[in-house]
Amino acid sequence: MQQFGGWFADISGWGYSSVFFVICVFFTYFYTAIAVNPKEMADTMKRQGGFIPGIRPGKQTSEFIDNILTRITLPGAVFLGLVAILPAFAMKGGVTPGFAHFFGGTSLLILVGVTLDTLQQVESHLLMRHYDGFMKSGRVRGRRV
Repeated sequence: MQQFGGWFADISGWGYSSVFFVICVFFTYFYTAIAVNPKEMADTMKRQGGFIPGIRPGKQTSEFIDNILTRITLPGAVFLGLVAILPAFAMKGGVTPGFAHFFGGTSLLILVGVTLDTLQQVESHLLMRHYDGFMKSGRVRGRRV
């Protein structure tokens, strides 16, 4: 029994990493199931006059959204699981544990999220500042998309 506990105590080991990966994938699906309601989305689309081409409004739209959501969640869940166990791979590669945990996994997700949010806020301020120019030229001056 002592050996079984030691298998999970090593955070750079395969046992800990595999269980952590499976837990991350499971909770990604769990959170998606709680946060997104395909039936409510289909009803809202129907009320607002929206539709998906080739799909009938109502139950078929709900099933279509649920199917697409399941397909999209799998690569996202696998990516989150890999990012979560990234520090273990870094430690196996010779990186010190402190550095691997500081710049790995959750920290990386937070850094990317904050950076994307900051860029969105800057773009929003640019849009407000150049509103007259945006209306005349058709696009924001600082962005080339």
